[in-house]
Amino acid sequence: MSEASAFAPSQEEPRRYDRLFIDGEWVAARSGRVIRSIDPSTEEVWAEVAEADADDVDDAVQAARRALRGPWGGYSPTKRGEMLSKLAGLVRRDARRLAEIESRDNGKPLRDTLGEVQRAADWLTFFAGAADKINGHQIPYRPDALAYTRLEPVGVVGAILPWNSPISLCSWKLGPALAAGNTVVLKPAEQTPVSLVEIGRLVEEAGFPAGVVNVVPGYGPLAGAALAAHPHVNKISFTGHHGTAAAIMKAASGNLKRCSFECGGKSPYIVFADADFERALSVAVHSAFRSTGQSCSLASRIFVERPLYEKFAAAIAERAGRIRVGMPFDERTHIGPHTSAQQRDKTEQYIALGRESGARILTGGGRPRGFPRGYFVEPTVFADVDNRSRLAREEVFGPVLAVMPFDDEEQAVEFANDTDYGLVGGLWTSDVGRAHRVAAKIEAGLVSVNTFRPVHYMLPYGGYKLSGFGRENGFDAIREYTEVKAVVVDLAQDMPADPFAD
Repeated sequence: MSEASAFAPSQEEPRRYDRLFIDGEWVAARSGRVIRSIDPSTEEVWAEVAEADADDVDDAVQAARRALRGPWGGYSPTKRGEMLSKLAGLVRRDARRLAEIESRDNGKPLRDTLGEVQRAADWLTFFAGAADKINGHQIPYRPDALAYTRLEPVGVVGAILPWNSPISLCSWKLGPALAAGNTVVLKPAEQTPVSLVEIGRLVEEAGFPAGVVNVVPGYGPLAGAALAAHPHVNKISFTGHHGTAAAIMKAASGNLKRCSFECGGKSPYIVFADADFERALSVAVHSAFRSTGQSCSLASRIFVERPLYEKFAAAIAERAGRIRVGMPFDERTHIGPHTSAQQRDKTEQYIALGRESGARILTGGGRPRGFPRGYFVEPTVFADVDNRSRLAREEVFGPVLAVMPFDDEEQAVEFANDTDYGLVGGLWTSDVGRAHRVAAKIEAGLVSVNTFRPVHYMLPYGGYKLSGFGRENGFDAIREYTEVKAVVVDLAQDMPADPFAD
């Protein structure tokens, strides 16, 4: 196929998803408006999705509230686990279709989205198994009393999702929330609404009672704000920018609803001179550029001990230059476009800042040839970056890597922690003592040694500082969706003393 025909207008009519999933029914949006989802590889509208407003959000919240008092509220933990397990099976069954939708919506290569959807099913399976293991504990309060705790659902959960990995991060929130017995209102990002509408269809097919899961695609300032401020929402779980999280906290203060936030990162990747060079290099390339750099936990700052610095910087630039940028459905593609024009423009602004700051550009820095349309940017590596510069301190969320030297262990830790973020960190060394010392000093919620970002459903995941608070994954995630109730039963046979008898 010629380049011209490959990028010709498709003539395909946009797919229509003209209903919201509320209270177990597919209903029209009150306003009748739609969100036009753009394929970032072609810049064409490929789908139109019903847009929820504040009234639709209220309908969804009321449905979720009723569901707490309906059949769902009486389900045993084992039954809840069975329902989640069935949903996981349906996600696996439809993995290819869901992955294709995700690739159209956010531009990731199909092989990446297929892996993410399959892992989302694994996440749901884990939490399905956890549902009947949410235990309180007995407290030896005193010999003549029985005291214990119960872990109870918080109630209605508003889950506000990002655009970079919608189905994957949906499973991170939906799994523990449902395992603990809550009901959920899902608000997908306006840039990528389609795949979560499809999750709504699978929830319906799995047989969840009406109102347990509701899906309301909409814009943040309307639907998202309404969900955050709603007096009958008991918890908000949000993944996105810390500025939005701050606005959510203000809106949520009206009824003191719980909040948990994962708000990005500027993750340090430290390579000591005694590291396994080839392993550290291979993992660094993937950890910096996967998903076109549009992931909160990627290694966007690499610190290399000075004796190894020039060699490592040159090697990673050479590897980055071999990354194939391409269309999402091309099997040869390593990374696709940015999800939106806004995000591509932001990445290009940071590349310009890097040039202006005097950093040395080793590869990339522009748009790849052969793509007359689409939000593509070349993988870009800067060396000799000032650790106090905006390029080193601010989250780019694009395929841009900053490589910097350090002189000793103390300086490596100082540089790594000199950021407003604290989501993920990693280090490479053959010195076991150093590994533990540095891991203890890095200010991040997940620190890895001789690997990077081992994100897994069993491992708690969350940040320090502007990266947010609260944890996703593992049993720590379930605690975010439960209330702790203490119960005390007096077993004493003696009549209690009356303090007012005299």
